[in-house]
Amino acid sequence: MFQGSIPALITPFKNGQIDEQAFQDHVEWQIEQGSDALVPVGTTGESPTLSHEEHHRVVKLCLEVAKGRVPVIAGTGSNNTAEAVSLQKHAKEAGASAGLVVTPYYNKPTQEGLIAHYKAIHEAADLPIIIYNIPGRSIIDMSTETMAELAKLPNIVGVKDATGDLTRPLNTYLACGEDFCQLSGEDATAVQFLSAGGSGCISVTANIAPKLCSDMQRAWREGDVKTAMDIQFKLLPLHNAMFCESSPGPVKYAAELMGRCSRETRLPLVEISDASKATVRKALADLDMI
Repeated sequence: MFQGSIPALITPFKNGQIDEQAFQDHVEWQIEQGSDALVPVGTTGESPTLSHEEHHRVVKLCLEVAKGRVPVIAGTGSNNTAEAVSLQKHAKEAGASAGLVVTPYYNKPTQEGLIAHYKAIHEAADLPIIIYNIPGRSIIDMSTETMAELAKLPNIVGVKDATGDLTRPLNTYLACGEDFCQLSGEDATAVQFLSAGGSGCISVTANIAPKLCSDMQRAWREGDVKTAMDIQFKLLPLHNAMFCESSPGPVKYAAELMGRCSRETRLPLVEISDASKATVRKALADLDMI
């Protein structure tokens, strides 16, 4: 259902407010550069510090520019099931193609709780759901067995897997079947994830290197493994730089160096350190991006 290079879009700010023009320009550039789909208001889009009104607005701004040219997968997750239901309903009403729903962070629900959470969202809105499994941020790890149970529901169509475990997509394939969409949430292992049964990557790096990320995914789909790996080797220092501090600090700094938007983030995220700035700057310069 979803494949290829899918940027987890940053949300530009200017003087504390959403920079709507910079965001829409960024969305248009992503499409022009070959991105296969878009994810607004995910963690990279600083969804934890957006108000509900801002969250809704960013989804609408993205859809206004996309105009059906590429799918828009709206971030709709929350550790409050009622809030996630509300966000999923809004994504449906706004015209998104799917909702990306993270496992509930901090609460630490059991596997049974995860099933109940996703079932409630599934029943509330007739919109495809992509499970976002990221134990490093949410603490909870959805088991393959739980995912297989949820995959029986018609609108739970896939997973963004940020476990970093490259045996996971293999086991998920066996448990959930070939029609269950598996998207990597880890830029540095995106090609390896494809080789294990994945269909794409929801990417931080694609914010600033959309064509390279898109070309890499396309080469893989066309069976050109050497080109895909050559691009991945080329991108690896940039991938590493994008996570030298908590995202999206590094990628926003990179976007500012490229003249795309301000580096501004919202507290509790702060400007990245001088050492991290040097790392990001070098990675961009080595790719002739600045």
